[in-house]
Amino acid sequence: MRASRRRFTLATASAAAITAAPAIVRAQSKVIRVAYIDPFSGLMAPVGANGFKQFQAVADLVNSKKLAGDYKIEMVSFDNKLSPQESLSVLKQAIDRGIRFVTQGNGSGVALALQDAIEKHNERNPKDQVLFFNYAAVDPDMTNSKCSFWHFRFDANSDMKMEAMTTFMKGRPEIKNVYLLNQNYAFGHQVQRAAEELLPRKRPDIKIVGKDLHPLAQVKDFAPYIAKIRAAGADTVITGNWGNDLTLLVKAAKDANLNVNFYTYYAGVIGTPAAMGAAAEGKVFATSYWSTNVKNAALQLYLDFKKKHNEEFYTVSTWNILHMLAQAVKQTGGAEPLQIARALEGMKMQGPLGEIEMRRTDHQLQQPLFVSVWQKRDGKAVKYDVENTGYGWADLVQLEPYVAAQPTSCNMKRPA
Repeated sequence: MRASRRRFTLATASAAAITAAPAIVRAQSKVIRVAYIDPFSGLMAPVGANGFKQFQAVADLVNSKKLAGDYKIEMVSFDNKLSPQESLSVLKQAIDRGIRFVTQGNGSGVALALQDAIEKHNERNPKDQVLFFNYAAVDPDMTNSKCSFWHFRFDANSDMKMEAMTTFMKGRPEIKNVYLLNQNYAFGHQVQRAAEELLPRKRPDIKIVGKDLHPLAQVKDFAPYIAKIRAAGADTVITGNWGNDLTLLVKAAKDANLNVNFYTYYAGVIGTPAAMGAAAEGKVFATSYWSTNVKNAALQLYLDFKKKHNEEFYTVSTWNILHMLAQAVKQTGGAEPLQIARALEGMKMQGPLGEIEMRRTDHQLQQPLFVSVWQKRDGKAVKYDVENTGYGWADLVQLEPYVAAQPTSCNMKRPA
């Protein structure tokens, strides 16, 4: 009797396990995992780590509001050491783990390698396609000659930012002699090219008195470059430098008492504001898609993030990516990369600072841009200080999306 009862119990348990298995699979399928591939080691590690925290904060917000319905978004980090080769290795790891959504932003060289690898993977594996959300790699080629159906850029590309920057610089008569200093990789070359094209067109009287390209994330002393800028007689420096390369550049200029204005893309990135301090007041300008001085939907998240991490929330592309992803999931009722990509094409929604649109022709997000200057916090022009410096960004102009919009040469190949 005991033996028969034992056999019945085991059989019942086995049947229950078999019955439960599909339910477990269904529950797991309701989690959308996004691979975050960026540096967590080396000189740019603080930038990578800060970006991941920002993505996690937005994911928590999206999940708490059930913006993706029954689906939850989970961020998974991978250290690429800022290397294209390492990035391809961790991309394979992510795919092998069943992750079908990828995001990356630090380094256009890395982004181009990922874009190409994902394109080839999807051609070979139509049942295991992968979608790439680019949150900060801004080489224009990625949405022009090298555009891909599987790639969506949520930052303004470098040409768009230079369009906004030079539109503002056009009305600054004090700018006469400009020096171009950039990192020696795809993005840095694009910044230099765009400045050389747009400045003469808008201000023919401005002279470009010098230009330099330096190794990415390798220079530890920018004093020689500061000496060259001084010797050239520049009153303005245009730089696309980011992370440690901008922090050390600004610090070297401050140490040498170099009296020039810096027009930047990434002066708000972690570590740079603290390095600037009071000496940079009125001298450092930034072009970005974020402001804490105007009423916006992400302001509370910014304040909560700062309180929790004692770090700045400034990468608003993280907000736009996960909110658009959530909207696409609700729209399609699923989380298949192909359906999500088709839903994202042409999608419009209200971003934190105005309407945004994912342009269908090239998958380049169109959004408002700001030009701001580093200034002492006064509670009015500068409502919040940055990195506990007592200083922050005062908005000088807000540019509507059409001002920075660029034509595209993208001839996109779409899946049948």
